[in-house]
Amino acid sequence: MAASSSVLVAQFSYSAASSFTGPKCLGFSRHLNRHESGFILSTATLSCTLQRRTRLRCLITCSASDEPTSSPQFSSDAKIRSEVLTPFRSVRMFFYLAFIASASLGGLIATTQLIGALSNPSRAAEVPKILEGLGIDIAAVSVFAFLYSGDNNAKNAQLARLTREENLSNLKLRVNEKKVVPVNAFRGFARLVIVSGPSSFISESFKFSEPFTEGLLERGVLVVPFATDGELPDFQFDESEEMKELTGKRKRLWQLNPVLLTEWSKWLDEQKKLANVSSDSPVYLSLRLDGRVRGSGVGYPPWNAFVAQLPPIKGLWTGLFDGFDGRV
Repeated sequence: MAASSSVLVAQFSYSAASSFTGPKCLGFSRHLNRHESGFILSTATLSCTLQRRTRLRCLITCSASDEPTSSPQFSSDAKIRSEVLTPFRSVRMFFYLAFIASASLGGLIATTQLIGALSNPSRAAEVPKILEGLGIDIAAVSVFAFLYSGDNNAKNAQLARLTREENLSNLKLRVNEKKVVPVNAFRGFARLVIVSGPSSFISESFKFSEPFTEGLLERGVLVVPFATDGELPDFQFDESEEMKELTGKRKRLWQLNPVLLTEWSKWLDEQKKLANVSSDSPVYLSLRLDGRVRGSGVGYPPWNAFVAQLPPIKGLWTGLFDGFDGRV
């Protein structure tokens, strides 16, 4: 009867120890030790130790599996656009690798010849010539490796920029109460200007743009106001009969509104971080007709410079300077 009681107590101690971890478990085992045998203490302590090791192993495994990859991921569209914009870069990089391989092979051959010449006194006269060839090979490897590295870094930077532009093109804009379209829907006929900052900053930008309304619309400029403080900017339109036509143009110029503000905020924060700009600084970004970022800056958009430098989207020069929108 006493033996069966000890077995029951041991089973109870094991199950109780499985539901506790750390100091609680050790305290529970010591409490049993004061009332029962040392066998119960050993069983409970062993259970807690195994459980802690299992949990630690699981934590290490999960942390390793959740570790992000260090290699950047670029979209296929960005890679295609990169090839179109710089079609000869891949050819140059191929020849750089070929020259590096050729010079490395020549350096390896020259090294073996140098070892043979140094080990044979009768070939000592060949050493200067071998060293000269080896130096040329090493210099060639260094130069072409430097050129390849420069082109590769430029390629990665371009891919990163194009990927950010593709991410921007997928952001949504509300045209009216019933129509929501992505940014890329405006490619080819509108130059978007994103104005980001507090609502007071956007309201001031709205006032500063009034004298240039007609010129901006003639050049396909449409403004995307993004208030970072969550408040609606104060757009005051003159509804009088004399200003009715201008008011309609003003509303058209400022009719777009961002949708899914969290995604817009994330994209703008990434842009500010890359440009070493404070996250709370008011900024503007202007896009080309093809959706690429033309220019950006801190503060109010230069409406007068847009009118002076951008070609109209209608008329004789339509389409001719689409890729040369100027840099503002």
